[in-house]
Amino acid sequence: MSILPSAKFADLSPTKDVFVSALRFALSINSPCAPFGDELQRSAQEQVDYMLRADADTSLVRRDEEVKSVLKTGLFRTCASFERELSSLLLDSDIASQANEDKILRTLSDLEWICTLLPKMNLMKDFVSNWIEISGNVLKVIEDEKLNSLMWGLKVKLIEMTNKALEAVGYGTVILPAPYRLSLLTFWLPYIRKMKPLLDSKCITERDFCYKMDEELCMNIEGAIVSMVLALPSNDQAGILADWMKAEEIQYPDLTDAFELWCYRTKSAKRRLVEGIDGACSDNGDDAAISF
Repeated sequence: MSILPSAKFADLSPTKDVFVSALRFALSINSPCAPFGDELQRSAQEQVDYMLRADADTSLVRRDEEVKSVLKTGLFRTCASFERELSSLLLDSDIASQANEDKILRTLSDLEWICTLLPKMNLMKDFVSNWIEISGNVLKVIEDEKLNSLMWGLKVKLIEMTNKALEAVGYGTVILPAPYRLSLLTFWLPYIRKMKPLLDSKCITERDFCYKMDEELCMNIEGAIVSMVLALPSNDQAGILADWMKAEEIQYPDLTDAFELWCYRTKSAKRRLVEGIDGACSDNGDDAAISF
């Protein structure tokens, strides 16, 4: 900032004001004016995307604490709205209503858009932490027997959103303590493992079924999960790998590489431990002989 001409700073405040206003509309923090609510929100999102293209002004705006605060507020409000809308499904007598699913998908679409902004402002950790926090309630609803044969589009979108969290943690964009990383896997690994063969089966048996996990998504999830498993403490790895091998479906995600590396590491650690114990006993024996 010190090398920028002083004139630049005079121009930054209006740029930030416009950006913050557009961001608040894009995040629905300001209630859009009817009858152009959704249209105005989408337009604001497009303008925010345009304004975030790299240049001297927006690079400074992205680091501004007020801008970050607005984005975090939008993130938490959207997550809370999504969780609230999802929970209300089980209370609705017309649970199969397409309008219900469309409403939740719109909220998830907003959350997905927010996730494109967060890495640019180093805030992806806020999304991951929030996603872990609501995962238990989300899965409790989506796995309810009332939804067994409903809302496939929503179920796939949940996996896509979870992939964003898995990739961020698995590839080091977001650094979290081991218990949080374990929680993310514990919540979502069984669900993904169950849904993948189910979606594949329905695609084969039902010609008009259009919901699936595409190949790129599958590869990204599998790679992120393997990376996360290998970065966990050994005992946590063992628990996940044992559950994976006990499951009926172990083809996806394929944790074979993680299992082999865990075996190698465990064997090496055991060998070093035994060598250390033997060395210590030998040293103690020599000392005893010298004393004698």
